[in-house]
Formats: sequence, C-alpha cells, structure tokens
Amino acid sequence: MAEPCFVLPVRVYYEDTDAGGVVYYANYLKYLERARTEWLRTLGFEQRRLLEDHGVVFAVHRVELAFARPARLDDELQVTLAVARCSAVRMRFRQTVQPTGDAARLVDARVDVACLDAAHFRPRRMPRGIQEAIGQWMSI
Repeated sequence: MAEPCFVLPVRVYYEDTDAGGVVYYANYLKYLERARTEWLRTLGFEQRRLLEDHGVVFAVHRVELAFARPARLDDELQVTLAVARCSAVRMRFRQTVQPTGDAARLVDARVDVACLDAAHFRPRRMPRGIQEAIGQWMSI
C-alpha cells in the first residue's frame, strides 16, 4: 500500500526565480515548508495555536534535497508530503516537487522535524492529539 499523500498546489512567481529564470534552489525549501504547514492545518493544528495552546513548535532538524530538473516562471507545481516515520518527538517526511499532472519529479526531499518546547527549544513529546491525528492519517 502506498503511503498517504498530501498535495499542495503551488505556482512559480517571478519572485521565486533567479537570474537564469528558474526557481532559486532555496525557494524549494519554502514550498516544502508550506506543504507541511498546510498538512498540519488539515489535521486541525495551526502553528500559532500549537505555540499558544500547547507551548510547542516544530523545527527542521535535517533536510536532504535531490534536484532533477528546474521549475520555471508560471509553472504549476504540486508539492507532496508523506510521513515516512513518526515518533513521540520526531517526524520524517518524504516530499516531492513536481509539475502538476506530471509524475516526473523536479525535487525529492527528506525532511526530519522535531517537536520542541517553545520556551527552551528542547525536544518535547508532541501533544497527544497531534500524535493521534497523524496516526489516523497514516492509516488511511
């Protein structure tokens, strides 16, 4: 069975491109971040509420990117997300960026994220509701 996958549509704007007319490599990180944020929102957890209500933040611990092809101005892309691993404190995401309607990947990413206590920036267990929601989403 394939892992459940979240998809976020993204369009490439002029501000995303470099002097060569392609998406500047660091902007792919923004696309990946937006997908993780919107995925959490679909599970019922907004970043601001996590901070205010639970005193936690999620921080990227490690990122690995593999670039295959560039995206260009006005391209319609989809950023995908699958949870490869989830523990009480960490999550590993497999993410891709690809043209909408095309299986050819532009970027493959592995992103490790840790749940941190917002006051001390030390690892902390995710609130139970988040773990339960992720578990249910993974078993879809």
